[in-house]
Amino acid sequence: MLLMTPQDSCAALARLLPQRGWMMASAESCTGGLIAAACTDLAGSSVWFERGFVTYSNAAKSELLGVAPQLIAQHGAVSEAVARAMALGALRHSQAQVALAVTGIAGPGGGTPDKPVGTVWLGWSVDSQVHTQMQRFDGDRAAVRAAAVQHGLRRLVELLSQIR
Repeated sequence: MLLMTPQDSCAALARLLPQRGWMMASAESCTGGLIAAACTDLAGSSVWFERGFVTYSNAAKSELLGVAPQLIAQHGAVSEAVARAMALGALRHSQAQVALAVTGIAGPGGGTPDKPVGTVWLGWSVDSQVHTQMQRFDGDRAAVRAAAVQHGLRRLVELLSQIR
């Protein structure tokens, strides 16, 4: 399979989401709005992209998405539980039916032995199901962020394509 660029993924989303009358929201931490930017770079994206949340701080995750502070304290901001809560929070706080959430450690600092730089948790809420996945991306800060955007959008297209 050819590697889809973010532009390819957004073009696919522009076909897939309107077919169902659905819209998308993003909830981003380490990518800092790059997913929303990739989506809105495509002319006409207002038909299928509803809104983006940049929730870089833990407080923003709680205030804007409703992620419980206790959840962050227990699991850490970079965790499956928080990625799941971010995806669900994006749906609760928007008019979207589909969400993509990303939280991770882009570096160069902030990594630990358990969660090294490049660790990214992604969450997708599609068709009333939440999917999560942890990835470790190589490279500098820009490379980690770019890889997270590319992977997140590509996987969202895959999930939408699987719905009958």
